[in-house]
Amino acid sequence: MTNEMIRRLVILGAISILGIVSTQAYWIVKAYNLKDSEFHQTVSIALGKVAETIAKLNNSDLPKQNIVERRSSNYYAVNINDGINAAVLEDNLLTEFEKNSLDIDFEYAVYDCFSKELVYGNYCQLTDGARQFERSAEMPTVKDLDYYFVVKFPSRESYLLSNIQQNILLSFLSFLALGFFIYSTWVILQQKRLSELQKDFINNMTHEFKTPISSIKVAAEVFKKNKSIQKDERLSNYAQIIIDQNERLNNQVEKVLNLAKLEGSDLKLQKTTFNLENILSKILKSETLKHQEISGFEIKKHFTKREILIEADLLHFNNIITNILDNAVKYSGGKKNIAVETVNLENEVEIRISDNGHGIENDLLKKIFTKFYRVPSGNVHNVKGFGLGLYYVKNIISAHEWDINVNSKMGEGTCFTIKIPKIRSTIK
Repeated sequence: MTNEMIRRLVILGAISILGIVSTQAYWIVKAYNLKDSEFHQTVSIALGKVAETIAKLNNSDLPKQNIVERRSSNYYAVNINDGINAAVLEDNLLTEFEKNSLDIDFEYAVYDCFSKELVYGNYCQLTDGARQFERSAEMPTVKDLDYYFVVKFPSRESYLLSNIQQNILLSFLSFLALGFFIYSTWVILQQKRLSELQKDFINNMTHEFKTPISSIKVAAEVFKKNKSIQKDERLSNYAQIIIDQNERLNNQVEKVLNLAKLEGSDLKLQKTTFNLENILSKILKSETLKHQEISGFEIKKHFTKREILIEADLLHFNNIITNILDNAVKYSGGKKNIAVETVNLENEVEIRISDNGHGIENDLLKKIFTKFYRVPSGNVHNVKGFGLGLYYVKNIISAHEWDINVNSKMGEGTCFTIKIPKIRSTIK
């Protein structure tokens, strides 16, 4: 994933988070205000009914307007225009609140027009639980009213919040998911940074290896060609060991360099059209020479004898075939019998590379193209390598938009099948 793509994802993610947070906040505020409006309307109706009942008991008339006034968010004043019996008031308040399903604690006080003070009535607890509440220290009087009572709801905020707890829970889950998204994004960016550092380090390190490897190769070849060295069998063998191991080291460095290119943005396929079986023949000849010292080594080819033209990057095509063949040599049995077959189909051609190795268990087959993975033998890895060869093969084949399949049977061997679209096929 490129830095530009990650940047776009982060920006889009940030916009999405901002949108979700804003929406959740809006709906919570809207739900709270709606519940507050419902609460005010219900309280006003209940207190209005209480005022009507008291007026009827006193055979008096209520004011024509402003009977119930909301003095603050949780404080109401009710104008009666007549004397008020506290016991009757409390009984009617409890009755009307019950009728209107107002399960909320309240306290009330009655105004004494002689002392011009509010006489505290009682704290009525309608909610479950044994919470202790202290009476309000101050309940302000209302000017221009002579006969009235006041009702205060100390737990109004918690009452409203309890009515929108489902909205709050959903919002909490949304914020939790957002928090997880932000944390995941941070982890991804950290991993991306570490991956880039690792890639740069490997790339620089392998490039630094190239110069001493070349120098060792030149020095070893000069050393081996020296006549006095050639006469000494022991020194000649040492010289050959240096050359062989230097070549092996160079091949591993090339693999790492190709892999760094593959994972970066430098990979550009240089596709050309070529005859498949001609190129395969050259690769097999080179591999036969490379492994000729291995006892029992043999590559059998079964070609269609047709001119099959395909389009591919020749360098990478050589590398993937060589990697699969090298893998076959590593994991083959005592007699390393390897078969390379081409199968000409209607619109594509198949390359099948099989060996006579121990085979791969089914649960391990899906892992063989994983980076750094090597098929173990028991509890040990007794085959040399970095586990990069088949990872490279898979990625190059994907870059060409080809397919690769692996079939294996324990004790019989493994077969790699590459499916390649062909341009045309004619008889030679």
